[in-house]
Amino acid sequence: MKKLPNWNLEGIYPSVLSKEFSDTLEDIEKTSKNIVSELKEFKVTENEAFKVFLRGVIKEINKVIDEFQTLSCYCYCKVSVNTSDKDSVNALNKAENQGVWVNKVDLAFSKFLSSNQKMVKEVVKDKEFSDYKFVFDERIESCNYRMSDEMENLAYQMNLSGSQSWSRLQESLSSNASTDFRGEKKTVIELRALATSSDRELRKEAYEKELEIWDLHKTAFSYSLNGVKGTCLTLEKMRNWESPLKHSAFDARINMKVLDALISTLEKNLPIFTRYFNAKAKALGLKKLAFFDLFAPVGENTKRWEYEQTKDFIVKQYSLFNPAQGEFAKQAFENNWIDPEPRANKIGGAYDIYFPKVKQSRVFANYDYTYDSVSTLAHELGHAWHDRVVSNEDAIARQYPMTLAETASIFGEFVVFQGAVKEADSKEEMSLVESFLQGASQVCVDILCRFYFEREVFKRRQSGELMADEMSELMLECQKKTYGVGLDEKYLHKYMWAVKGHYYNEGFSFYNYPYAFGQLFGLGLYKKSQEDTSGTPFCDKFNKMLSLTGKQDAIDIASTVGCDITSEEFWQGGMDMINEYINLFVSLVDKDK
Repeated sequence: MKKLPNWNLEGIYPSVLSKEFSDTLEDIEKTSKNIVSELKEFKVTENEAFKVFLRGVIKEINKVIDEFQTLSCYCYCKVSVNTSDKDSVNALNKAENQGVWVNKVDLAFSKFLSSNQKMVKEVVKDKEFSDYKFVFDERIESCNYRMSDEMENLAYQMNLSGSQSWSRLQESLSSNASTDFRGEKKTVIELRALATSSDRELRKEAYEKELEIWDLHKTAFSYSLNGVKGTCLTLEKMRNWESPLKHSAFDARINMKVLDALISTLEKNLPIFTRYFNAKAKALGLKKLAFFDLFAPVGENTKRWEYEQTKDFIVKQYSLFNPAQGEFAKQAFENNWIDPEPRANKIGGAYDIYFPKVKQSRVFANYDYTYDSVSTLAHELGHAWHDRVVSNEDAIARQYPMTLAETASIFGEFVVFQGAVKEADSKEEMSLVESFLQGASQVCVDILCRFYFEREVFKRRQSGELMADEMSELMLECQKKTYGVGLDEKYLHKYMWAVKGHYYNEGFSFYNYPYAFGQLFGLGLYKKSQEDTSGTPFCDKFNKMLSLTGKQDAIDIASTVGCDITSEEFWQGGMDMINEYINLFVSLVDKDK
């Protein structure tokens, strides 16, 4: 069997011990200090001089952001493939520490723009600066939600030993807690992995053991979550945010009308997922699904996807939509920009990461020759294509929000999925379709459940701390409200609030709904591409839209491809795509039975 390749990082830095690496570390701090000093000392009040200064400072800011992103991403890549590499771990710590300086630059630049709003308003009328209008306005508005520099610095320092410590406690407990299971010691993560087993008794036993572990540590988790959410509420109030949700929508570059339309669409379509859950229960020979059945395999998908076959398949499917994107995927495979090989000391999961100084991405994966791995590569290469499209944008106009971050990846994953379904036999087709629906139900139903839970926790936390049992009861209420009659109420998962680490991130509340946004936005765009009769290749419109993701809000970006994300009608288009596959799955189950 041909050995899977490892990625090539040599063109980025020779090593974490190289002079090039250490020089960049020093340059980030030195340049950042100079930028902050220049911004604070600026006194010019004449427009032309302001333009000259602004042009120079933007150049320096772009440079320091690109250096920091390339440096820190390089270190993260090195650690990801070898967690025992002490030099890389130390280098990552050094790189992360430089983030303090980059954050100071960010704050100083926003404050500078806010203090010179009149001149900013004039310069963005010039073509040279017009692309920065949204970014400048966003930064100016963000200054309305900041404490003094001294207080922001204190909050940053306190969070290192405060809410971040609570977050690390949750992470540590949830990754290391273990128990005896069938004669072996199993961590809670290993027990959760058994949810994908075809053996129902094994799934049930693992689920029950998992609940025992969470119950054992529930007090620690509840105090952690109370600490994080309490800190968040205090800081949001000090920064004049009406609520954590309003802050989240601002960061996501949407408004509440968009969010309300998205949430309402999720709520109205819960019955279609109940139909899917019932069909899956029938396929498994059950009267009703338990929570531990949600990830059970259905159908037979034993096909082994060789890596070379996967490369050719993804390139082919991408090319059918966009030849340039197919060529890019081919380049990523051939230039070893992908690290697919599972090996000792390599972390799990998958990600895409971008190095702006060399304008290249790298894709991290753990390839296991299943279609899930094919889908994962297609997803991450979609992210990488997004990186390529925005690669010529300045750093300050290249950063896009999480709501838009999943657009190209979901779209690419779906393009490849459709190709796989077309080539599958009946048994493989059922497995592929069910796997897609399994993911869609998590992103739509479970994400809605998480959204309900977090919103209610913030509401109750304003009046005092919630005990562990209160959180568990609240989670059960939210699961009943979203999964409804699709799941057996005797077998829900009351400790999902302890499982999901995103609840414990003080700086990123409501980490949930952007995933539903990305899923339905990507599918809605695919539906739009199938209906497009303009004569202009949709891929050209798609790429143009991606190029704007760092320079406009989500509403304006969606409008460039004729999508109105303030309307439930648009979101329903994405749901209709999911429902088509629910209909197909139901018919396949009925036919099989």
